[in-house]
Amino acid sequence: MTDKIAIIGFGNIANAIITPLLEKKLIQPENVYCVVKSEKSLKNIKKNYKYNINVYESSSKDSNKIWDCQVKLLSVKPQHFKDIIEPDILKTKDNLLVSILAGISIERLTQKFPNHKIARVVTNIPITVGKGLTGIACGENLTKDEKQVTKNLFENSSKVYEFSEDYLDIFLALTSSGPAIIALIIEALSDGGLSGGLPKNLSEELAMEMILGTICLIKEKKITTSELKNLVTSPGGTTISALRVLEKKGIRSALIESIVSACNRSKEFS
Repeated sequence: MTDKIAIIGFGNIANAIITPLLEKKLIQPENVYCVVKSEKSLKNIKKNYKYNINVYESSSKDSNKIWDCQVKLLSVKPQHFKDIIEPDILKTKDNLLVSILAGISIERLTQKFPNHKIARVVTNIPITVGKGLTGIACGENLTKDEKQVTKNLFENSSKVYEFSEDYLDIFLALTSSGPAIIALIIEALSDGGLSGGLPKNLSEELAMEMILGTICLIKEKKITTSELKNLVTSPGGTTISALRVLEKKGIRSALIESIVSACNRSKEFS
């Protein structure tokens, strides 16, 4: 793995990345150095986090210890990106910075952190339950070992894909914005059940279990989504009646455009 790692910003995603590494003893708590923006965040981690990691408020002198770590995970909110200042001189060589900031390009990261090699990463909220999807784009100068270190950070909590940076914006749109879209779909289906007389909790449970079952069926039977649709659609039946309404309302197009819009918005941040 790595001897020491610095975490700049410790939100839910950073927690989900580092905790499995600590649980599997791939890194020791005393070798984790974390910097947070507020005293409130610092106190919360010290009180509630189950591992005794090193944590500092960003305004303290001790926070500079993070720059002694060869590997750094940058996980602040994008609006705080400008507040991170790299020292002019670093004690370590071959420094690696792994950024999970949405929309911040490798070029911008390299300009901001000239003494670091850069890996840009996009992951999604299911990583917090070990079911994440993570896309990695590495800077041109990363070694094979550095690429593997980057993958190792995420492999215990997500499925990892490596490709060129050109794919990251659409990957973000589909996988990071996607959970909110799916949540909206579940909510709408549940409300449909509620309108038909089902209790709210039962209707929501049925909507979620139906989606899970459908995904399992497609994957296990190795059928396409079109094949599944045709399998459950009969002439003049209830399913074709439902699909007709969705097509009439432009739902397919709306879903496509929602992903395209999210992708374009991500590119604006770059």
